[in-house]
Amino acid sequence: MTTALTLLAVQQQPVPEDVGKGGPFGLLLIVVLLIAVLWLGRSMGRHLKKVPRSFDPADQVPDSPAELMVDVPAREPGAELLDTLRRAPLAIEPPRRPQDGGTPGGRPAAG
Repeated sequence: MTTALTLLAVQQQPVPEDVGKGGPFGLLLIVVLLIAVLWLGRSMGRHLKKVPRSFDPADQVPDSPAELMVDVPAREPGAELLDTLRRAPLAIEPPRRPQDGGTPGGRPAAG
């Protein structure tokens, strides 16, 4: 009989209130997050299908060294430097005026 009473006393121990309540809420949270991840992955896949494989046009990349020289115009040596100098502003000295004696800077000639 003492064994039966001990067994009944052990079985009637109070269970804490929060035991077993986290399971359903945790499962719901995991399912919601899984659905969100799947939806975002599907959306990203749709957006990636719209992106071109390469941003460089295929016609700009030559396939052989011979094609590299096809579009290059024949220019004289130094022509690029001359073009740059022609486009550069002439801010080093002011323009010459005939009434100032024709010297740079507008100063009359010594003499």
